[in-house]
Amino acid sequence: MAENRDILNDRIWTILQNDKPSIIDYFKKMKNVITSLSIVIVLLTSCSPATEKKVEKNASPDVKTAPASVSKTDPEKKDISKLEIPVDFTLLVPIDVLNGKSTNVYEKYGIEFSGNCYSCDLTSLSITKKEIRWANVCDEKDTFEIHDFSYSIEGNKTIFKTPERTYILTQIDKAPVYELVIEGQKLEMKGKRISTYFTTPIALELFTEHDCGNFEG
Repeated sequence: MAENRDILNDRIWTILQNDKPSIIDYFKKMKNVITSLSIVIVLLTSCSPATEKKVEKNASPDVKTAPASVSKTDPEKKDISKLEIPVDFTLLVPIDVLNGKSTNVYEKYGIEFSGNCYSCDLTSLSITKKEIRWANVCDEKDTFEIHDFSYSIEGNKTIFKTPERTYILTQIDKAPVYELVIEGQKLEMKGKRISTYFTTPIALELFTEHDCGNFEG
């Protein structure tokens, strides 16, 4: 660009260096100057850097913006601890229906006199996570134990399963009173008869018939 400016200055100086030009010569010289200026402007324009065009940068239609990375975490693992066996099942004692017409649970149920006090052939029931244990009501050492079982809870029902049977204990009254149903192979134990209804030793004291009285059999 500096060289182009020098050319322009020299050209103008050469044209105007005559001290006394005539009018005609003057206009001729001016014409030549204008022509020269036009040429120089064209040269300067061609040499000047092209104006940068502002182009909006758009993402190529073929390129999709990757979505924000989402950390993948394992589905929250539910902290399902092994279901707790009801505390009442630590020891259940047998009861029977004594007055089916009564609406008072403590009069309706009570101990079966023969099985508890005379023949002593009923069984108590103890269930823990390790075992299901049947014991004669008159001899705690006379037992039958089950160790291979699983259990689940469905509402007011607690279900125990062994390879041979399913034991279902259902709380039918808040007293509490539990009803036992056994499905599968018949369970027979010498000197240990299984009752249909059970309660806890503490609750038993509330029933009208809760012991053997003065019977000494």
